[in-house]
Amino acid sequence: MDGSVHHDITVGTKRGSDELLSCVPNGPYIMSTTANGNDSKKFKGDIRGPGGPSRVIHVRKLPNDITETEVITLALPFGAVTNLLMLKAKNQAFIEMNSEDAAQTMVGYYSTMTPHIRNHPVFIQFSNHKELKTDNSPNQARAQAALQAVNASSHGGVVAPSPVLRLVVENMLYPVNLDVLYQIFSKYGTVLKIIIFTKNEMFQALLQYPDPLNAHNAKLYLDGQNIYNGCCTLRISFSKLNSLNVKFNNDKSRDFTRPDLPTGEGQPTMDHPAMAAAFTPGIISGSPYATAGFPPTFTIQSAVSSPYPGLTVPALPGSLASLTLPAATRLGFPPIPAGHCVLLVSNLNPERVTPHCLFILFGVYGDVMRVKILFNKKENALVQMSDSTQAQLAMSHLNGQRLHGKPLRITLSKHTSVQLPREGHEDQGLTKDYSNSPLHRFKKPGSKNYSNIFPPSATLHLSNIPPAVVEDDLKMLFASSGALVKAFKFFQKDHKMALIQMGSVEEAIESLIEFHNHDLGENHHLRVSFSKSSI
Repeated sequence: MDGSVHHDITVGTKRGSDELLSCVPNGPYIMSTTANGNDSKKFKGDIRGPGGPSRVIHVRKLPNDITETEVITLALPFGAVTNLLMLKAKNQAFIEMNSEDAAQTMVGYYSTMTPHIRNHPVFIQFSNHKELKTDNSPNQARAQAALQAVNASSHGGVVAPSPVLRLVVENMLYPVNLDVLYQIFSKYGTVLKIIIFTKNEMFQALLQYPDPLNAHNAKLYLDGQNIYNGCCTLRISFSKLNSLNVKFNNDKSRDFTRPDLPTGEGQPTMDHPAMAAAFTPGIISGSPYATAGFPPTFTIQSAVSSPYPGLTVPALPGSLASLTLPAATRLGFPPIPAGHCVLLVSNLNPERVTPHCLFILFGVYGDVMRVKILFNKKENALVQMSDSTQAQLAMSHLNGQRLHGKPLRITLSKHTSVQLPREGHEDQGLTKDYSNSPLHRFKKPGSKNYSNIFPPSATLHLSNIPPAVVEDDLKMLFASSGALVKAFKFFQKDHKMALIQMGSVEEAIESLIEFHNHDLGENHHLRVSFSKSSI
């Protein structure tokens, strides 16, 4: 997202009603305002389609009882909002951003993911107008008051003491790592540095932004939130430090401004995508179901009262998420309603995809119950996980990853289960039931596999290797599919385990699908998963 997220909202200059909107080549709006605040408009321009880049953004299909604050909050993660015009009678609004760059980031981001307000999809495009000019009507007075209120709640009149935050994660039932923190906190500004450590048997971290305002906003919105539903609660305070000194880039510390730093002795190297782009905020593709961290309308009762009830906007992808249980809010990815555990997977390669390959790949992030490749549209499939937490993990880790040459598109399906074909109705083996498969990784409660869930990477972790199998055997096996094997290393203390580095993440994904559960002899079936380490 925009690397410098600001919530400092300045109220736009009020003009006379004859100067309501600036003139543009397509002509201005003609507006009459009634006493009850409903606006009637003659549309010229915006209704026909998106214009070129502009600081002014046109929002359509808003709910009938939309509030000014909810509309403003759609734009907050991308920059300062300088003016607002509400057209409640038309279910529309215009937002003026402080810069064209901020507006471009916002429109580009929402073009990949439709934002939702109270479960209601809303549509966003550039306006043909280059700036907003508003009058002194009661309707506009409410909009200006909302701008001032959001401004006050964002700043609270307090100057943040430091750009460095101290984070403590309480009730850590699931693993939290440096990358998870990076993705969550990047929403509020460019994350420069992170150090993680354990103190008093608690997971803690120090995180540095460029500006104390970023730190203030992150603390305002994230303190007391859960990373996963019902657990991994963030406690945030300002650090006494004004800057962090990071010497190594590894899984314990990271300086995103210095990709050239060494990893340190014995530490895995880090190929974090943000290292190369720490200062190039871009549009990050992700799930269309993500939230702003305050989603009470998704059947979640927030433990922290939200200043923006019911707002749902996309968050950064890859953040982990979980079941939507009452009395808990979480960050990052969208809330999947409890019981919703079917994913729609699209953009598959119809020539190569099989139920088995989806079973193995999605099985890295949860226990796959059923898979159905759609008969008439074989580039689409339904994958049913055992619960919504696992569906969330699979979606956040696999969306956008390449399989058989095509990037996967994963969303939540409207189906609550995958139907098996009726008896006597054969569907060419396109539907498979895996509910009793012996290959499920997460059957045992508290399985150590839960703490070894990592995003797809070029390096694979191999285990259950029998003593007679040597390095060349495994390198030849993985090269037999035509993939490039770049490196291999047995674990020093345990030759039952090894790391193997493939030529690319895509090759690693296909190798995992092909060789997980491969019979190595001596009743040993190879176990393959993604590694957080490099060789």
